[in-house]
Amino acid sequence: MMSLLSNCTSGGCGAKIGPGELSKVLSGMPAFCDPKLLVGFDASDDAAVYQIDQNTAIVSTVDFFSPMVDDARSFGRIAAANALSDVYSMGGTPLFALNLVCYPERMELDALGEILLGGAEKIQEAGAVLCGGHSIYDKEPKYGLSVTGRLDSKRIWRNNTPAPGDQLILTKPLGIGIVMAALRGEMADEQAVQAAISSMQRLNKYAAEKMHSFPISACTDITGFGLLAHAREMAGEATSLVLYSSELPYIPQAYTYAGDYLITAAAQRNRNHMQGFVELGDTPFALQELMFDPQTSGGLFLSAPKSCAQELLSAIQEVEPQARIVGEVLLPQNSPILVR
Repeated sequence: MMSLLSNCTSGGCGAKIGPGELSKVLSGMPAFCDPKLLVGFDASDDAAVYQIDQNTAIVSTVDFFSPMVDDARSFGRIAAANALSDVYSMGGTPLFALNLVCYPERMELDALGEILLGGAEKIQEAGAVLCGGHSIYDKEPKYGLSVTGRLDSKRIWRNNTPAPGDQLILTKPLGIGIVMAALRGEMADEQAVQAAISSMQRLNKYAAEKMHSFPISACTDITGFGLLAHAREMAGEATSLVLYSSELPYIPQAYTYAGDYLITAAAQRNRNHMQGFVELGDTPFALQELMFDPQTSGGLFLSAPKSCAQELLSAIQEVEPQARIVGEVLLPQNSPILVR
């Protein structure tokens, strides 16, 4: 029986086109103007938002990738959780989803059935409805979802609107990409692999539900571009972000693997893209790699007023115990991102 990983050259969000290359391609796209389009692709936000009436908007996103684990059911759960995350990171509630499937003709269909069952489990957990989808034959298996949700058009969480004085919270540990690279190289510790898989399968629904009771200035989810590139998007032109290196949550073994130079091509693309946008100071190399590391179904990265940040963190830690306050928002400094 052929394994999922044996059919793939890369997997998860580490397979994404790098942020630098992608920005060059998108720069040639025409501008679309519609007063009801509240969020488009101009700010690299997580999903599109379109106004339906005075109080309601729909949020729409699509995400799919090749496997990063061999277990088909786990892959389905991870891919679905990752796709659903973009709706949560905008402040929305998923309504329905469509499957996106690419599958090799030579592979047994039993594995595809398990992938789809895993995805359906997460859609059910999200309280959404699976409505169908589209499938094609391909050389590599790929799976994901197109997801549509709803949100209050007056309470959209943008990815680039933090306020000076805010504190920054990260809800899940870093190191997913490094651990998965170690798994591919047959060097990964089983405990690290299970921690990574558990994190990737966990919906951001529960952290987002806690956040709805607080004033959120900005939010995004950490995926293939890594923490630092997503932080750069959040800083925008109006602020700089300080990240506290000592407070970053991460899978402990991932730090060890990074220190042994077990790193990924996607992380190197992220590092190259961030040249000139981040001051790393004397941050250890392994910790730098964790911040560049591509995350699959990563946590939410959010900005909230300092006056309520600790209370918000305590609420989030009820469902994400490893969540931490990892930084603060300043007026523009010499660099958009400062690591201290």
